[in-house]
Amino acid sequence: MSLYIPVIFVSVLYISISYFINQDNAKFLLSGYNTMSEEKRKKFDIKNYLIFFKRFFKQQAVYSFFVFQLSFMIFEKQNTILIWSAFLIISPIYFIIKSQKFHKK
Repeated sequence: MSLYIPVIFVSVLYISISYFINQDNAKFLLSGYNTMSEEKRKKFDIKNYLIFFKRFFKQQAVYSFFVFQLSFMIFEKQNTILIWSAFLIISPIYFIIKSQKFHKK
């Protein structure tokens, strides 16, 4: 049971991130966006980015739990932790690559 505590914590954290970030507070909370000049912010499609951002983190919460649960049923505990950790490391890389399309030129 103690193995589920960090998994549930991370899932709740991802869901919280998806619900609490909005267009009003993005200027303060989104890394990279908060350091942009006003000129660069006008070139950035924040509205559609936040739709993508929220959807990604909601899916990340669900998928990370399912990846953990499935690997827990199939593999040993150590392998389960490695698979779950790999998922948590690889998915932000996917997020960064996909989010590049929101920069207007």
